[in-house]
Amino acid sequence: MSTQDFADLLKLLNVKFNNPQILNRAFLHRSYLNEVKIVLESNERLEFLGDSVLSLVVSSYLFSLRTSDTEGELTNLRAHIVRTESLAEAAKKLNLGKYLSLSKGEEISGGRNNPQILANTYEALLGSLYLDQGLEVTKEVIYKTLLSLFEKELKMGPPKDAKSSLQEIAQQKFKTSPYYKILKTAGPDHAKRFTVACFVGGREMGRGEGTSKQIAEEQAATQTLGHLTSK
Repeated sequence: MSTQDFADLLKLLNVKFNNPQILNRAFLHRSYLNEVKIVLESNERLEFLGDSVLSLVVSSYLFSLRTSDTEGELTNLRAHIVRTESLAEAAKKLNLGKYLSLSKGEEISGGRNNPQILANTYEALLGSLYLDQGLEVTKEVIYKTLLSLFEKELKMGPPKDAKSSLQEIAQQKFKTSPYYKILKTAGPDHAKRFTVACFVGGREMGRGEGTSKQIAEEQAATQTLGHLTSK
């Protein structure tokens, strides 16, 4: 793709790339390169870099904003902000799926709307921005496209997730902690799906499925909470 192909995205970001090849690489999914047999680098290294830049920017922002929070509270809020679903939401608002180069199989299976692929692409975009524009521009993009989605949480802290709520209820009712077991993994490495069971007191009480272990565990905890609170 040329810079013109990314015109809408660059307008949203308010950025002009010096090296369009770096931007283009952010959207080269591994499945596409495997299919067309082109010797190019996929977006995975940029994703790795973008993940680190994202963590630094969000951590620094939270450290400065929430001066009374403990290390654990800052960690929980950061995890809430940079989780797969959040990054996928930011990616959708930028319409990143539109620019992806995918294999035919990935295209047919809905890869352009796959939350994990979108989240990874968002991180790859941040990696490309960092290389081409530097930290300050990348920081502004993160503020505008991701942190702006969490105004309430930035003021009040993250909502209590299902796993945390279940931990408290399990301790109160059964004097034990829930534990999670992966029952099944399916799909290729870049698009795995996990099935997880939640056990309380040795009994399976809920199951969940998702594109990451964390998502599957959260779903399993939600189902378990439903069983425990309905009794």
